[in-house]
Amino acid sequence: MKKKYVVTGWLLALTLPAAAQDKEAERVQNAGTVMKEILAAPDSIPQSVLDKADCVVVLPSVKKFAIGIGGSYGRGVMTCRGGKDFTGKWGAPTMMALEGASAGLQLGGEATDFVLLLMSTQSASSILSSKVKLGGDVSAAAGPVGRTASAETDVAMKAEILTYSRARGAFAGVSLSGSTLRPDNDANKHLYGKEVAAKDVVMGGTTPAPSSASALIATLDKASPVNKSKG
Repeated sequence: MKKKYVVTGWLLALTLPAAAQDKEAERVQNAGTVMKEILAAPDSIPQSVLDKADCVVVLPSVKKFAIGIGGSYGRGVMTCRGGKDFTGKWGAPTMMALEGASAGLQLGGEATDFVLLLMSTQSASSILSSKVKLGGDVSAAAGPVGRTASAETDVAMKAEILTYSRARGAFAGVSLSGSTLRPDNDANKHLYGKEVAAKDVVMGGTTPAPSSASALIATLDKASPVNKSKG
């Protein structure tokens, strides 16, 4: 009987990490699907805005935020252009968590996808290091929508982060001021099978992207291969 318990415990020790890794890999894959669908839509993120983004955060299928209750949050991935100056190709994703959506955001039971564009090196560095409050620690605003919209609008020029949502097929800029965004290092451990900090994934240049991120990276490399904010 004791041997049976030992074998069962050994199997659980192998199964649980694998299940956690599969869950995070699926989240990364879903993020790639969301990004591909949004960029293929007629009214999407303006090209001039995407071309000036250093990083993109995708949080797929956020069901509900527990306003005033806590404990409920959206999870997804963040991928950045390579190199310390964010001028290279889009790289390996780091897992992220969005918590405490603003009281003005009414999600109900509807699945909502969120996309956040990080428009400054400062915002990217801050988020990779610690939790930041949108609209507080970093300036954030609802992003402009439409292929022909310009990145030179007041909102796009002033905000460090531009935020979008998609629900029921409708894509729009949405305010997430008051929410917090932070690295999810536990999820990183599950995805990569080892302890790895968000900043090391993005800035280290030595973490290979998992196969689950291939669609997300390929989509962004094709849609915006050059960071035009760097001149």
